[in-house]
Amino acid sequence: MTEQTEPVNGAEPVEPTAQDTPQVPPAPTPETQPVPETQPVPETPPLPGTPPPPVEPRTLPAAPEPRPKKDRRVLRAVLRWTAAVVVFGAVGASAAYGITRMERTDVPGLATESDGRWDYPALVKPPLPSGSPAPFADANKSGAHYADLRELLLPAPEGAKADAALRGNDGWLPTKTFLAQYADEAARGTIAQLLTDYGLRHITARGWTMPDGTRTRIYLLQFNTAAVADELFSAKLTNYSLPSYPVRGADVSERDEDFPPRAEVDDVETNPYVESKPYGAEQVRQAYLSAGDTIGVIVQSRKGTAPAVPFQQTVTLQSQLLG
Repeated sequence: MTEQTEPVNGAEPVEPTAQDTPQVPPAPTPETQPVPETQPVPETPPLPGTPPPPVEPRTLPAAPEPRPKKDRRVLRAVLRWTAAVVVFGAVGASAAYGITRMERTDVPGLATESDGRWDYPALVKPPLPSGSPAPFADANKSGAHYADLRELLLPAPEGAKADAALRGNDGWLPTKTFLAQYADEAARGTIAQLLTDYGLRHITARGWTMPDGTRTRIYLLQFNTAAVADELFSAKLTNYSLPSYPVRGADVSERDEDFPPRAEVDDVETNPYVESKPYGAEQVRQAYLSAGDTIGVIVQSRKGTAPAVPFQQTVTLQSQLLG
């Protein structure tokens, strides 16, 4: 320990060197002398002529120029994706008018497996007559569809073969053609009388068959008011658990509990049914819709089993057109 303190004392001779440092003070005086010499330096106006050369090499690299180029590329990419997002957002916002092709195809850059949905065209509601309200507008007390009912039918998807038997006369279907889908003769007579009693105005229909054999029939029945149509729908044609009258090929049906609530549309009441097991050579799915003054009847069938996804998709899209 004492040995360590000795070198500390030995450091004391270093202090005289600190005495040598006082010689440095004269040095600041020469520094003050050049200061006045720097004052004449402002006389370097010729320097502005000389800076251009250094300025030119600085501008030549144009470091800012390549950056904006990259920024522009990024901006263009951002704009492209932004535009895509805007389009997709617009499609989502216009769900009331239908689902466009984008919702049934792969998103760019992402691989998705098909869930069995059909490729329907973009849906657009027909224009309303001037001054006429939409069916569920507050001003429309009767819940009437003032647009041409034939234009509210869901169009067939891509690859479908049209059912000529449902074209009708100028788009209006005879009542007997609609009644033919019900299996029992007595049931057909009862329904015919109900349609008369409740003041049926007209029926329009569309049908098609897909390449996999799935057959679809859609019927729209229009009455004078929403109150009349709703009573017929809820009290006569259907109830929650099963339809009141069996259609051809489905002797016993029950409520389709797998039908997702998100597939239903506001203002449109939906009663979906599926043929109970065991079923015969084909399975039948059906849905009844109540939308203002109109009742919709959708029937799908296929040999073996009728897939659920196209049925749900069809019911949702038709409901959107009526809503």
